[in-house]
Amino acid sequence: MTETARKRPEFRNINAISDLPTYRLPAAGWVSILHRVSGALMFLLMPFIIWMFDNSISSELSFATFAAAFNVGIGFVPGWFMKLVALAIIWAYLHHFIAGIRHLYMDVKHAVTKEFGKSSAVVTLVLSLGLTVVLGAKLFGIY
Repeated sequence: MTETARKRPEFRNINAISDLPTYRLPAAGWVSILHRVSGALMFLLMPFIIWMFDNSISSELSFATFAAAFNVGIGFVPGWFMKLVALAIIWAYLHHFIAGIRHLYMDVKHAVTKEFGKSSAVVTLVLSLGLTVVLGAKLFGIY
């Protein structure tokens, strides 16, 4: 056989410089990546979460210190930064929880179709970001 009659498909490697900026990841891919990021973020910020919980329930004095940390800060860390870290934890928890419910639903109902994957990923992103905005507005004192 000649080489032109039996041409095999050509696969090339992705070039990180030229191909990645133009590559469009689907919504389900974003949810999958952000699910991992939110889990890692919650794990890495676990000492801060434990500190917040301990100071919020130990005594009235520790609760006052806890509340002051979000208004004036602690040491060289300003209060707005503490609020941003708390907002990151809020987003991580909400996204991880909603994406986990999405995965459980897809596993139980065998809803593994491209259409459902896309629509449920969009719902997951909208819900997690929307709830984060609402809770962030409360955290920063907008209402």
